Amino acid sequence: MTLSVDIRHRLGAFSLEAAFTSDGGVTALFGRSGSGKTSIVRIIAGLTRPDHGRVSLGETVLADTERQIFIPRHRRRFGYVFQEARLFPHLSVRQNLNYGRWFAPRNERSESFDGVVDLLGISALLDRRPAKLSGGEKQRVAIGRALLSSPRLLLMDEPLAALDEARKAEILPYLERLRDETKVPIIYVSHSIAEVARLANRVVVMRDGKVETIGAAVDIFSQLSGPLAADRREAGVLLEGQVEQLDGQHRLTVVALKTAKLVVPGQAAGVGKTVRVHIPARDVMLATAKPEGLSALNIIEGVVRDIGMAADGTAEVTVDCGGNIVLARITQFSAERLGLRAGMPIHAVIKTVALEH
Repeated sequence: MTLSVDIRHRLGAFSLEAAFTSDGGVTALFGRSGSGKTSIVRIIAGLTRPDHGRVSLGETVLADTERQIFIPRHRRRFGYVFQEARLFPHLSVRQNLNYGRWFAPRNERSESFDGVVDLLGISALLDRRPAKLSGGEKQRVAIGRALLSSPRLLLMDEPLAALDEARKAEILPYLERLRDETKVPIIYVSHSIAEVARLANRVVVMRDGKVETIGAAVDIFSQLSGPLAADRREAGVLLEGQVEQLDGQHRLTVVALKTAKLVVPGQAAGVGKTVRVHIPARDVMLATAKPEGLSALNIIEGVVRDIGMAADGTAEVTVDCGGNIVLARITQFSAERLGLRAGMPIHAVIKTVALEH
């Protein structure tokens, strides 16, 4: 079922103009705070009526300003997960979940209570009140409540933004299961590359109220001259490969790329599964000879493809590792000292702890 958005809207001095489609899976609205992501989600949800344009899901027109159509939010049958869980404090987890189920027509309840509880790993929480839950547990319950309303579309607006890194790591595997095991299409709002790289099938990059680019996550996050390169703190690449081996003793995963292999911490995926690995440029070092005696587990041979100099004294070096592109940010002094030039053999040293999958 295709979600189609083509709208223009004005909020004070801020102008929003966006057009994109989503054909299922996870479509991420990605960009800095203030780029218009949440405004788009509010329009999709029916919380905001657009000034101009059209929104539809499959054959259902949700909003059309020319035809004066606007379906109110309670009739759209969409689930909405906010930054904060917004659970009812006086109800148990079980009662909060059943509250969501109450909104689904009896003949259209596509998700079973036990199935959702198992999917999100919250069976041990059912008799607790929200005050007795961690931030990650609250968000899992909020997602469960939204799923039990049997939504036609799930809107997730920065669902991990209020969590610390430990709680984010706790909930991300459950979001992956949600993506892989349910048929509910998801619009996921975030400004975190790590989250979007791990979860999204398709990415809509927003900047200053406009769509800057749209594409598959692997393509978007690997565009060295694309929109993400403008924010040099976030520069890096996203590589796709298959899980080749699991090291249970050391809790490591071996990912096979085109011609190289990466060792990734954790074991969130099984052998044979396709995974994506995000490598920030700031976490890649370069060596003209294969180094020894390092703690880094990933040392990959490659060839320097390009060197870009920046005004702040850094250099961004593009390395072709057998068809997989890796980006390294080093100082210009280091680039000169190593005598880097296009076509030169090089070793990319990647910090294992920097990898996300």
